[in-house]
Amino acid sequence: MHLKGVIPVVHPTAYIHPSAVLIGDVIIGAGVYIGPLASLRGDYGRLIVEAGANLQDGCVMHGYTDMDTIVQENGHIGHGAILHSCIIGRDSLVGMNSVIMDGAVIGEESIVAAMSFVKAGFQGQARQMLMGSPAKHVRDISDQDMQWKRMNTREYQDLTVRLSPKLSRNDTINSP
Repeated sequence: MHLKGVIPVVHPTAYIHPSAVLIGDVIIGAGVYIGPLASLRGDYGRLIVEAGANLQDGCVMHGYTDMDTIVQENGHIGHGAILHSCIIGRDSLVGMNSVIMDGAVIGEESIVAAMSFVKAGFQGQARQMLMGSPAKHVRDISDQDMQWKRMNTREYQDLTVRLSPKLSRNDTINSP
């Protein structure tokens, strides 16, 4: 949906569920999966979902003016998570119903446990397990953790290939 002449840009290999809503300044990369009832409101800040990432059912992305909200490459955002003016590092996972607040940065290859609340301004490092409300670094991420995370992310990447373009309905323009 366009907003004051700004329309989402969606890579042709991305899958956007028909019930998902993309408004305004939203950029969706190659092989991205956006699940049912996801809401990506780029009416203030820009929203960027990089290649291979997924936002599952009921996720919300939003942000303040002049603050991007970014899910970097192969990011994995669980059902019902809320991302607001934050950066989710490459190959990281945000668990179901977690909230990541303004200016927070989740380091690459990190995991935010389900139901966690990451406070505004949090600055994470690579390979951290974050848990709780407020979320705290409880341990480092192991190679086994990353193997599990990548396996689950691949499931959504495979789903994107199986579904696109059969069920995709995008009122968008394609990125190059």
